[in-house]
Amino acid sequence: MIEAVGLTKRYGDKTAVYNLSFQVLPGAVTGFLGPNGSGKSTTMRMILGLDEPTAGHVTVGGYPFRKLPNAPRQVGALLDAKAVHGGRSARQHLLCLAQLSGIPARRVDEVLGVVGLQNVARKRSKGFSLGMGQRLGIAAALLGDPQVLLFDEPVNGLDPEGILWVRNLMKQLASEGRTVFVSSHLMSEMALTADQLIVIGRGQLLADMSVKDFISYNSADFARVRTPDGEPQQREKLTAALSEAGGQVLPEQDGALRVTGLPLPRISDLAHTADVRLWELSPHQASLEEAYMRMTQGAVDYRSTADQRAGLQQAAGAYGPQGGAYGYAPGAPGVPGQPPGPYPPGTVMPGYAEPPAPPQGAAPAHGAAPAQGAAPVPPVAAPAQPPAAPPVQPPAAPAQPPASAPADLTKRDNEDAR
Repeated sequence: MIEAVGLTKRYGDKTAVYNLSFQVLPGAVTGFLGPNGSGKSTTMRMILGLDEPTAGHVTVGGYPFRKLPNAPRQVGALLDAKAVHGGRSARQHLLCLAQLSGIPARRVDEVLGVVGLQNVARKRSKGFSLGMGQRLGIAAALLGDPQVLLFDEPVNGLDPEGILWVRNLMKQLASEGRTVFVSSHLMSEMALTADQLIVIGRGQLLADMSVKDFISYNSADFARVRTPDGEPQQREKLTAALSEAGGQVLPEQDGALRVTGLPLPRISDLAHTADVRLWELSPHQASLEEAYMRMTQGAVDYRSTADQRAGLQQAAGAYGPQGGAYGYAPGAPGVPGQPPGPYPPGTVMPGYAEPPAPPQGAAPAHGAAPAQGAAPVPPVAAPAQPPAAPPVQPPAAPAQPPASAPADLTKRDNEDAR
């Protein structure tokens, strides 16, 4: 088991992790999620004793990592798949790690077979692809047959077959009673792999719950209802009946209705009473990606700016101040394709830490209201129109290389001309 209590890490004036407390229990795959720069890697480094916490502590099996006897045989980790001597073969790399930890050499060949690198075991690792490097890193983590495993982006660079293999491997390790802690940005993969989720933003805990509960708390379930096409009166009659019963009905672009506030059996009964035929009545729930975006959109530090020349994004403010990371407001009522939800963006669930306040004297984020008593931030003036571009001149003929050009440069030019 991994347990962190009040974990805090500061680098000068920057607080990477603040008052972070959680438990990673054995027998389950625990996903570790958060935006870039949220402190995931720093947290993993503190778990493995690579960084010293500024405050708080973290233990593995009840002991700090540095006090674990023969730690590589109790904890396996993949943090950086590139941390390999490029001149060594895969087998030599693993053999060195095994000798340092007192692991029999036969275990090296076993893990090479587990990760599928037995045919390239004697090739130098500098010629490995990104996916092969990931497999070698996973082999190093499994080398000591540990009870606790940490993986940072383990499927990065793997092909679909490799991703499926990692998914099944994680589940198998957890089913054996091991503690499996996995950090990843692939929400679709986490939805299929993880049992529990720990979500952090700007170094603080946002959620610690099961995948099912996380999606339920950060999304609104709804029913999709469709009446026969070409009969708008049926649609209007059903809308009136559902609204009168206390349901919220929103039209969708394809002509269907999105209904919240009523269970499916109740919707079916109301349609039968109103003598309305139904072509579709199906339950819908947000994906893990949608729920994650809704939870963390207030903790994202790195956002793309609109490219006005290419027109790739909607103009700023198209959906008001709650615009999401991709130009829409997840869960905002009335936005086609997004479920209306009772939680505004950036909501912190009860029992979890409040989002960290900006440092004293720091300017508020774009679109945020100034704190009470603070001087209002003057609006940024619109940039002046750029001057008209001068007429394009035809390109001049390339100049001859100077007489003093180095001999090797002249030779290379002559070779390129040939």
